[in-house]
Order: sequence, then C-alpha cells, then structure tokens
Amino acid sequence: MWKRETRLLLIDDNVQLLDAIATSLERSGYAVEKAMDGASGLERFKAHEPDLVVLDVMMPGMDGWEVCRRLREASRAPIIMLTARANETDKIMGLKMGADDYVGKPFSIKELEARIEAVLRRVHMVPPSLDRVLYDDDHLRLETAGMQVLLDSHALALTATERRLLFVLAEHAGQVLSVEQILRLVWGAEYEGQTDYVKLYVWRLRQKIEADPSNPRYICTARGLGYRFVPSPAQVTAEA
Repeated sequence: MWKRETRLLLIDDNVQLLDAIATSLERSGYAVEKAMDGASGLERFKAHEPDLVVLDVMMPGMDGWEVCRRLREASRAPIIMLTARANETDKIMGLKMGADDYVGKPFSIKELEARIEAVLRRVHMVPPSLDRVLYDDDHLRLETAGMQVLLDSHALALTATERRLLFVLAEHAGQVLSVEQILRLVWGAEYEGQTDYVKLYVWRLRQKIEADPSNPRYICTARGLGYRFVPSPAQVTAEA
C-alpha cells in the first residue's frame, strides 16, 4: 500500500502535540520526520523530500505562512496547515498561498489523519489508462497521460488538486458544474459543505492558466450555479 512508502514532515513548536501526532502516524504506517521551527523544517524538507508536510502557522521566528511560501517556491508537495486561529481569513490566506488543506486547532489526530489520507489519495490518483488529448487549442493542452498540462508548449507546475480540478472541469467542458458537484468529484465526501475550497482553487487555477484572471477565458463563473470550462469554437467544431 502506498501509505507505507509515504514520508511525512511535521513542523510545529508544540513538542507534546508534535510527538503525539508523529506516534499516531507512525503506528498507521507512515515514515515521519519532525521539526520544531520553520528554519529546521525547511532544512529537513530539503534533506528528506517528504511526500506531504503538516505545518503549524503560529511559530516563533519564521511563521508557517513564510514556510509555506518558501516550500511552494521549491516544491509541489502537498501542505496541510494547522492553526489555533481557525477563522475564514486565515483559511483563505493559507489556501491562496498554496496550502492543500487547513485544520483548525483543537482537532483530533484521527481527523488530521483522515485529511492526510484524503490529500494523498488525490496525489496518488491513477490517471486514465487511455492516452489521449483531452483539450488542445494551441495555447492550453491537457493530456491524460500523466495528467499533463501544457501552456504554450511549456509544462505547468500544478499541485495534484489543481490538476484534478482542471481535468474534472475539462472533462465536462461546456457544462455548468455546481460547487457541490465539483467538491464531491475533486475533494471527496470528507469535504462536504466546504465550498471555499472550490472557490479558492478556481482562483488559483485562473492565476496559472488565464491571460487575464479577472476576465477568465477558460474557467467561467455561472453566477449562482457554479463553474464551466469553456472550450474554444475550434475545439467544439473538431469534436462535432
């Protein structure tokens, strides 16, 4: 099972919480590295190249926001942020900065482990066996092989969740998908009702694939209904 080949990095200045989380995750079969501050967390990340990072926001010195920013500059590895400041502003800030999930303190370790598993499922999601071009308009190209995304022939560095969201929208090109439908198809049942994830990830995707994110060409909002991937007229004609 992929879990036993997965290395996690925990970064938190609360040693009791850090040890409790590490012990539970190791019992579940994960390999775990620990760090008690941002600087040493970045060093351990470079040394061990973990598959996922669990990162506390409120730490002395370099806080979790800065660590998240630096990790995102260097890697697409999933990041789950922990914070006692469980408010919408922090959640939005974390997700916009590139975090994949957000867990507010206090939380149960079982809840955290469920979130870790949900994020890793998206990372390990098997691409379709059929090798085909899902979309191509000479600017944006989506290939099912490896779920590759190319913009002007250059591969885009997308996180697993960003990639999954884009492919789900493109697979239903021309159709309006409700936020709830997208949440279920991309994130899964564990995230029922957490519609902010969809809105913020759509925002993140637009920053990466749209020439003008404020006036999107590909991922358009159907106000009050959801989102729609808009194929080019040439693409529609080719498929007709």
